Amino acid sequence: MALSVGIIGLPQAGKTSLFNALTRAGAPVSGYPTSTVQANLAVVPVPDERLQRLAEIFHPKKITPTTVEFIDVAGIGQETSRQEGLSAEFLGHIRNADALAIVVRCFSNPQMPHPAGSVDAVRDMDELQAELALTDLATVERRIERTTRAAKSGDKKLLAELETLRRLQETLNAGRSVRELELDAREQALVSELFLLTAKPRLYVANVSEDMLAEAAPLLKRMATGAMTGLPDPGELREVAQIGLRARTEDTEAIAVSARLEAELKELSPEDAQEYLEALGNPPLGADRVIQAGYRLLNLVTFLTAGEPEVRAWTVTRGTKAPQAAGKVHSDIERGFIRAEVTPYPDLIACGSFAAARERGLLRLEGRDYEVQDGDVIYFRFNVSSR
Repeated sequence: MALSVGIIGLPQAGKTSLFNALTRAGAPVSGYPTSTVQANLAVVPVPDERLQRLAEIFHPKKITPTTVEFIDVAGIGQETSRQEGLSAEFLGHIRNADALAIVVRCFSNPQMPHPAGSVDAVRDMDELQAELALTDLATVERRIERTTRAAKSGDKKLLAELETLRRLQETLNAGRSVRELELDAREQALVSELFLLTAKPRLYVANVSEDMLAEAAPLLKRMATGAMTGLPDPGELREVAQIGLRARTEDTEAIAVSARLEAELKELSPEDAQEYLEALGNPPLGADRVIQAGYRLLNLVTFLTAGEPEVRAWTVTRGTKAPQAAGKVHSDIERGFIRAEVTPYPDLIACGSFAAARERGLLRLEGRDYEVQDGDVIYFRFNVSSR
């Protein structure tokens, strides 16, 4: 499973600068307004220091991290229609994303004036939500027309679908998100089929100036835990706090990044860039934090396989059973699954080898009902000849 994150926001919110920072690609930031009309896509390795530590033990021929795909699309508001929502081209790029990273501008810059004339995080988040709801509403209403015609036959299944669609229509007409609704399995299947944007998990990215990054990141943590409920004095940090409040209300995460700073750091190695950020008292690279938040948002975990041929990371949904995790490695391994030999990563590092972990009783034998945990280093036993 490769995580796919769509980066969306209003024009000049910093989406493309963030994309360049996340993917370590693109031209240097000039400081002047730019807009993305076509989609940019990039598959990015997920930073995971565990791979290198395992490589020091097994000396593999190959190290393979898991990946995340980022999609940077045109700024919402550039080509939208108030009657129809976002364009078909936009939807074609974003509808298959697993999650949305909503970039909200918090900084002022005379060289890059806000299209609305002022910085206002609440206004921008409301506009983005309205655009997404409008787009979903157009999708739902087209489906209602089609289902209404088909339901004239009296088919109970179609009548039930029509009832669900009208619930969705009412919610979206109010500007709310589909993910706020409590839906049963049948209704969830219908929503998945419609690829609704407001049904997707989302996280907020507060794009701040370089000078405010060291203060903005801990501020959002305090907002998330409820340790801070009031708002700072008017200014950039107040905008950040507004994003934190919105994220908490929606039971999701908000992350502060300085997309401009990180895009400028892309010429450095990830290690040197991280060292520079730490020297300034800033949080880790935005790419790492966006990826980590995406994993939490989608309830994903990483397990590892290690040996002389390859050390590799694999991503599965939390709660995945051992045979299905084995299927990520190869379908034959799932089909002929016998057992999983599991060693938690910290134990394997402490022992230095599978043999030493086995001797100390730290290597476990797990069967078909075992749920894979983050950081499990697994060797799958299988036999396809008997199946």
